[in-house]
Amino acid sequence: MTANSSETDGSSLCVRLDQVSKLFGSFAALRQVTLDMAPGRCYVLLGENGAGKSTLLRVLAGLLQPTHGKVLLFGELEPLEARARIGYMSHAAMLYDELTAVENLRYFASLYPERECLAPAEVLRQVGLDPELNRPVGQYSQGMRQRTSLARVLMPVPELLLLDEPFSNMDIESAKQMVELLAGFRQGNRTIVLTTHQRELAAPIADWVLTLRAGRVASFEPGSPATGLGRRGGEPGSPATGLGRRGGEPGSPATGLGRRGGEPGRPSR
Repeated sequence: MTANSSETDGSSLCVRLDQVSKLFGSFAALRQVTLDMAPGRCYVLLGENGAGKSTLLRVLAGLLQPTHGKVLLFGELEPLEARARIGYMSHAAMLYDELTAVENLRYFASLYPERECLAPAEVLRQVGLDPELNRPVGQYSQGMRQRTSLARVLMPVPELLLLDEPFSNMDIESAKQMVELLAGFRQGNRTIVLTTHQRELAAPIADWVLTLRAGRVASFEPGSPATGLGRRGGEPGSPATGLGRRGGEPGSPATGLGRRGGEPGRPSR
């Protein structure tokens, strides 16, 4: 089930965790997690409440420092050094209730002066919202707030997308639309790591399924992503939803930005 780290070039990895543990007092939320994640893949994290899924995402996002072990992103960066390249969506929407969706996104775009962000209207349409809706986010339904939160993290087109229970408060049809959107996003050689209690919803884009139990990696198995979802003929292609284009301008991902050859790394012994 495991692969020796020598089988994967560390410089080409999106994520490498080496013996990572996170303690809260005497409680171990993560226990010696060793894991490699390759670019252009979707990793689905499963586990009971308290298994360590959200803690792992927060460590990857740089919001928590590991008590022991090492985390490297994009080959050589620590999470805090790579924050501008990470999109993190937590349980909380992280929106300003008194602002409209467009106003929220304009503000968050201003926090990324070195990145060329998608236009607010464009990314709102991609998540199924009307950018002309002139209503404060505080008056949105829970599902609409979830979509706006997703638009917030997709707008700067991050290279590593971390989603904590993205399908919560969504009906089945809305969740399926989100899966289609994420399938297109992944094609720009971007990596998705998401947690869910609804494995069947994430199955169409799950390249790998990781199960945590009491803070440890209990299993790490290949998924069975739907053939052709976000791709053409099984080959990398331009995102069906237009993600990766900036400012609403037409274009396609640079040549070779699909999946790299070779299989992603797996937990080391």
